[in-house]
Amino acid sequence: MYESSSAGGSVSELANQLRRELDRYSPGGKLPSSRALVERFRVSPVTVSRALAQLSAEGLVVTRPGAGAFRARPARTTAAPAGDTSWQEVALSADGAADLIPRSVDASGVTVSLAAPPPGVIEFNGGYLHPSLQPERAMAAALARAGRRPGAWGRPPLEGLLELREWFARTIGGAVTAAEVLVGAGGQAALTTALRALAPPGAPVLVESPTYPGMLAIARSAGLRPVPVPVDPDGVRPELLADAFRATGARVFVCQPLFQNPTGAVLAPARRGEVLRIAREAGAFVVEDDFVRRLAHADAGALPRPLAADDADGVVVHVSSLTKATSPSLRVSALAARGPVLERLRAIQVVDAFFVPRPLQEAALELVGSPAWTRHLRSLAGELKERRDTMTAALAQRLPELALPHIPSGGYHLWLRLPDGAGGASQAFGSGADTAFTAAALRAGVALTPGRPYFSAEPPAAHVRLSFAAVAGAEEITEGVRRLRAACDEVLPGNPSTR
Repeated sequence: MYESSSAGGSVSELANQLRRELDRYSPGGKLPSSRALVERFRVSPVTVSRALAQLSAEGLVVTRPGAGAFRARPARTTAAPAGDTSWQEVALSADGAADLIPRSVDASGVTVSLAAPPPGVIEFNGGYLHPSLQPERAMAAALARAGRRPGAWGRPPLEGLLELREWFARTIGGAVTAAEVLVGAGGQAALTTALRALAPPGAPVLVESPTYPGMLAIARSAGLRPVPVPVDPDGVRPELLADAFRATGARVFVCQPLFQNPTGAVLAPARRGEVLRIAREAGAFVVEDDFVRRLAHADAGALPRPLAADDADGVVVHVSSLTKATSPSLRVSALAARGPVLERLRAIQVVDAFFVPRPLQEAALELVGSPAWTRHLRSLAGELKERRDTMTAALAQRLPELALPHIPSGGYHLWLRLPDGAGGASQAFGSGADTAFTAAALRAGVALTPGRPYFSAEPPAAHVRLSFAAVAGAEEITEGVRRLRAACDEVLPGNPSTR
């Protein structure tokens, strides 16, 4: 009855069935034995054990070794009196008048890509791979092997496992060594450590424009002032970067040279050396967020090396992660740097989190060292290209008025510009157009990401970002774009649509 579904589904279904039948037993009453449940529902003893554990965690069942499972007695509770937390408004802002940057944190630009949409809504706003694209079997096997390693549950080195640091150093390339690599708890944590280490509160930090909202949130929560430097299809513009360093005196520039988020741009070969030279002359660090190197598409060709691989002077602080190419929960990253700054990065990371759990590091090491890892990356490259092509074709057919200035060969999203209001009905796309379009899209059954949070200052135009990696496949992409046509027609009444 239940064994035809997945193991996780079997546990859930059995738990639901037992939950519905609990009213048959009085509080403290004994449930049928595990053997009886195995025979009745035709499931394995492991499934029964996990289902009872789930009900026990919910407080519905009490299990007693050697005696069986019993319906839990209702807990005697008294309603807690409603408290008054209004005093916190004063406490949290009492000394805020002297703050150069407000201490309140706006996480909306991050949570829009983390929150699961309501049932039936197509997820064009997701920031992670759909489960069908994740190497779940390879990760499960790696975790099982890792758990059997001697010392797997012991305390790891504070810098991270040596073998894992060596692997990250090899993937960065150049002269980077394991001694210059720290293992961190995901790219977001590594970026947080880097910005805290490199700039004091109140200092300016140069950022690409547009850029990743999560990085802007990190900067602002650390009391830093993000200063935008525009990018074009070839990445950040060096002449504007030099101007920004001179005008602000900044000592940090954060960039994504490969498949930039959100534009998908790749820093042109002629600009790579210029960026490093300009930063070096300004006495500044370049934080290189190499977040999607492992999400190159099948037609990407040879990828440029990380900036850190060509940096001999310790200008670059490099961040990379396994999370985007695997699972949201495999939060293992690398933070690489050269010179005295490495010790500051290490100290901050230790103070904040001690270390990344050793079983997770061991599992990551098992995964990247297995033949399944190479197969996964090759399969993922093909899948992402197919999804990208499906989305771009559907947009060209149904939403030609949305401009797609650059089709990336890596990453998991497209960056679309809304009509700029040159005349006629298109004037509906003015200030706040991305928010209006996003709201209309959600009413049509599609969750997408408005462009405004990607800019640290006033945006030059309205944009939206569409992810093609978080959905089930090509059919869902096509259906999502069809729904977006309806949303566009709602925002632009009378606009001729291509159906």
